[in-house]
Amino acid sequence: MQLGMVGLGRMGANMTRRLMRGGHSLVVSDLSPDAVKQLGTEGATGSSSLEDLITRLKPPRAVWIMVPAGGPTEATVQKLAQHMQAGDAIIDGGNSYFKDDVRRAKELKGKGIHYIDVGTSGGVWGLERGYCMMIGGPKEAVQRLDPIFKTLAPGKGDIPRTPGREKLGGTAEDGYIHCGPSGSGHFVKMVHNGIEYGLMQAYAEGFDIFKNANSKELPEDIRYELNLPDIAEVWRRGSVVSSWLLDLTAMALTENPTLAEYTGFVQDSGEGRWTIQAAVDEAVPADVLTAALFVRFRSRQEHTFAEKMLSAMRQKFGGHVEAPGKEKH
Repeated sequence: MQLGMVGLGRMGANMTRRLMRGGHSLVVSDLSPDAVKQLGTEGATGSSSLEDLITRLKPPRAVWIMVPAGGPTEATVQKLAQHMQAGDAIIDGGNSYFKDDVRRAKELKGKGIHYIDVGTSGGVWGLERGYCMMIGGPKEAVQRLDPIFKTLAPGKGDIPRTPGREKLGGTAEDGYIHCGPSGSGHFVKMVHNGIEYGLMQAYAEGFDIFKNANSKELPEDIRYELNLPDIAEVWRRGSVVSSWLLDLTAMALTENPTLAEYTGFVQDSGEGRWTIQAAVDEAVPADVLTAALFVRFRSRQEHTFAEKMLSAMRQKFGGHVEAPGKEKH
């Protein structure tokens, strides 16, 4: 099947490669001519602009966008739409806000252009592992593009089947699903990332407790010098908390048990914030996910004004004097 790919960063380039391995024909575009040239040497058809990319595709066209969410995605969608026609499809595989998807789908529907939002998980490992996809958009357009989704997806692999799943059918076991109408794919991916924050935070806090189990503040007989790489590794094998995130944690700890190369400054994607906003809109309590998001904010500050206020109040009501700050290593 023929597909245009706009955005050849780490994910866009590897998705292009996986699709070409699966026998699909790719026409590619990127702001970097070198990125286009590189994929051209691997079998893709290069293009000099979005207009040029569209002319190289046969109707009904399909163009997959893998550029940063927000302004870059908006500009790319609008520019593509100017040159596309009824029956064509624009696929946003980035991390767009689901409400933007709903708006764009309505705008493009007037021109007969299908808009499909695809929440994509797999990161830099997707080329070999495949990409888990959560898809939103009109059913007929999603079905037409099924060969693309099937190639990008991980497939059943060697994961044991969920008991009773054989009665349900569908594509979930292959690693992709059609979630529903426009916006639903990115909505599901948004919550997926919110959950990811919580899982990551739980692992991080647990291993921090292990790291400090030899604190001098503890009685000597309950101080433990624990081997963190070994704990992560043994949990990977039969433990109820095993996961791919734990696999990656074990990898990092094996490379350097002190994680000295990391500063602890943790960014957040828009999706973590949007998940909390959705919880507020739905009046759904999301204590863990909210706390995990706020910890990321906290990681970017040496000390907050709020913490200074706490110290000031403790000193005023109880005479508690702060311990001298310790230099971080």
